[in-house]
Amino acid sequence: MIRTPVLVFLAATSLHAADTYFPPPDSEGGWREAKDAKSCKALAGMDLSKLEAAGILTERSTAHGGLVVVRNGYLCFEKYFGRASRNANPDMASTGKAFCSIACGIMLNEFKAKIPDGLDAKVFTEKYLPEAFPLNDPRKANITLGQLLCMSAGCWGEGQTPTGYVKGDPKPKQLKPVPGQNIKDLDKSSLDVPLWTDPGAGYSYSSPSPHIASIVLRHVTGMELKDYINDRLAKPQGWGAWDYCLHRGDFVMPHANGAGSTALHATDAVRFGYCLAHEGKWKDRQLVPLDYIKKCQMYLPYNPHTPFSLQFEHNSDGHVAGAPKDAFWKSGAGGFCLYVVPSLDLVIYKLGGKTGQYDPTLTLIPQPKPDTSRDNWEPFPGNAFMEGGGASSLTRILETVCLAVRLP
Repeated sequence: MIRTPVLVFLAATSLHAADTYFPPPDSEGGWREAKDAKSCKALAGMDLSKLEAAGILTERSTAHGGLVVVRNGYLCFEKYFGRASRNANPDMASTGKAFCSIACGIMLNEFKAKIPDGLDAKVFTEKYLPEAFPLNDPRKANITLGQLLCMSAGCWGEGQTPTGYVKGDPKPKQLKPVPGQNIKDLDKSSLDVPLWTDPGAGYSYSSPSPHIASIVLRHVTGMELKDYINDRLAKPQGWGAWDYCLHRGDFVMPHANGAGSTALHATDAVRFGYCLAHEGKWKDRQLVPLDYIKKCQMYLPYNPHTPFSLQFEHNSDGHVAGAPKDAFWKSGAGGFCLYVVPSLDLVIYKLGGKTGQYDPTLTLIPQPKPDTSRDNWEPFPGNAFMEGGGASSLTRILETVCLAVRLP
């Protein structure tokens, strides 16, 4: 049980304020490192043996993947297995929703005059979503941007039997599959998703919702989501080759999916998280509004139903007992997850993935030669707790890495 450290974590003060280090691009040397036990303890303030335990848990959860940990600006743990590697560009699945959300936060600050109501803006209008008309459900006229980004717009979630939640209580599952996103008609299929409840009245994890938010961004900024992220985040932070997984066989998606499928190098995913851990700053620039980051870490009026705000799960209610309450993270299918813990100056990136998520044709970015030895991997019998990188395994890895922190 990883519960003892909680009081220590809650008493911890922010450690990153005095640390102004920001890493250069990998092409110019990349992250400073503290990977042996001595430097890991002295510089990163981490117990390497406990990080190695987290690495073992990671390796037991998915066929391909890895674990990358940065604390106090030091890359103190980096381990990959299967097809994963530092310079691979796997399909990060729904982890990419976090990038869409942060792009929307930047947009709301940069284009206040165009969307003055911010997260409260009702976006199913001719101004923000002309493609949605005529509306297939009059209730959609009341959906706000904040509700889309908190999965509380009333859209049915995905899966064969999606479930909704009202104030934490699960509601009856939809008995029949609900039409979701069609990658060959992404905008329309997202805009037409049926509602299961009135906007704001419940939570259901629905990938069409953040994609609709990305369409709003497209109209407000006049830029594609991918280009906006590239200009406002990737270039300032020095990312290497990256893209969205736009190539699906002989079909090329005309727009990036706000619901995910970003494909970054592992050390660049950690750069993104490090910026969030450092109040949205990168060197002398405020890339992301601090007030938006704070909203990602708490319950919001848009979603009082579950600890999920602006595309991030957050720990403000302490439901992950072995992590600080300011921790927030975004997971994705296949066992991907990016965690940010500002009070500990800690960023964790867990890679996962099935073999198909490492298909180089998804992005056409040249990839390192893959290790195919785990292509037919199966979990150990009786290891359902860790299998597939599910919620239980993801929170366990967060707690294990937090346990490795050695506070002064």
